[in-house]
Amino acid sequence: MPGNGVARKGMPPKPRMDWAWFFDIDGTLVEIASAPSRIVVHDELPELIARLHDLTGGAVSLITGRSIADVDRLLPLEGISIAGQHGLDVRSATGEMLTKSGSYDDLGIVMEHLAAAVASHPGLTVEFKGSSVALHYRAAPTLAGYSHRLMKKLRDQFVPDFVIQKGKRVCELRPSGSDKGQAMEKLMGTAPFAGRRPVFIGDDATDEVAFKRVNDLGGYSVKVGPGATAARWRIANVAGVRDWLREGVNAADALTAPVMSR
Repeated sequence: MPGNGVARKGMPPKPRMDWAWFFDIDGTLVEIASAPSRIVVHDELPELIARLHDLTGGAVSLITGRSIADVDRLLPLEGISIAGQHGLDVRSATGEMLTKSGSYDDLGIVMEHLAAAVASHPGLTVEFKGSSVALHYRAAPTLAGYSHRLMKKLRDQFVPDFVIQKGKRVCELRPSGSDKGQAMEKLMGTAPFAGRRPVFIGDDATDEVAFKRVNDLGGYSVKVGPGATAARWRIANVAGVRDWLREGVNAADALTAPVMSR
């Protein structure tokens, strides 16, 4: 096994339908946009994920920083499991809420300060998710330092029990006690994920804890894009993820297709 934060240079093994599948969304299934609301879902993606979901008997989950409601809007896939807000909210394949975040009154004052910051700093975008809030500087990368200092100040002043989650040109405040690795483990204890080998595909720092947990479980950790990582396999980009999945589901479809009589 490779170590020292370096992923394998090759592609992961050919997809199997007996794996338990876990996907990040932004930067993994869709290209990162200048703001979360501006992403473009490739025409093929919903059908591809739906086919994978059917072929695996439902063992597909989306584990994301977005809220569950936002994912349902972007990818309206019936019966799919979703872990939102980095695992604060976890919905099983049957629709049961395994964990559900609470409400935090102090986030109101945090939002007021962030609204003022966005008004005076073009390029910044605030994303309120219900129990967490993210400040995106994708369209203004020179404001990275300012954004992180501001979020730390607001955390220390108003929500000291929260943690600061860093990502690709984003800084987020969220309650402690949950992460993508824990969300994946929770789902691995439920049908239809239980007993399968897990595979986690992600691209960002928020996915590293899940990569490490998948490695511990003997699964497949797959990093999308460049950068040091605990993942043991790598796919170059979002289009490459679709290509890899398409190859797997097409092969599985061919095996399950009825044989035509001559």
